[in-house]
Amino acid sequence: MILIAATPLATREIAESLGGVSGKIIIDAMNSLRGQAGDFASSAEALRAYTHGAEVVKCFNSTGWENMADPMYDGLAADMFMAGSSARGKAVARQLALDLGFAECYDFGGDDKIPLLEQFALVWINLAIVQKQGRSLAFKVLKR
Repeated sequence: MILIAATPLATREIAESLGGVSGKIIIDAMNSLRGQAGDFASSAEALRAYTHGAEVVKCFNSTGWENMADPMYDGLAADMFMAGSSARGKAVARQLALDLGFAECYDFGGDDKIPLLEQFALVWINLAIVQKQGRSLAFKVLKR
């Protein structure tokens, strides 16, 4: 498993530096905020094209590093989110999220939902940074 958290502008260079990764799982934690991955709609799409056969899943892009280091809030764990069409890749991403201490890793859907997950990341960025509520905030899905 390879996790990539970088600027999407470097997607091609990163993918080429990996060498042969066909059949490997790549977790894409990037967001196209300050640049795109070439002519691709998302960095995940670019990674799939550049790696020729890697199983790419978008995850860990919808929160800040502080929540990656510690997803606990007064005894309640934050949730994580993922999207992609690789069932095997999503199983690995989910297990990694749980191992990091997140309560759950919700599946947004297939590759077609990756843009939705990137938009969801903008919600965190807007609240935490633009509205200056601080980076110590996280999302939790509540159900009745």
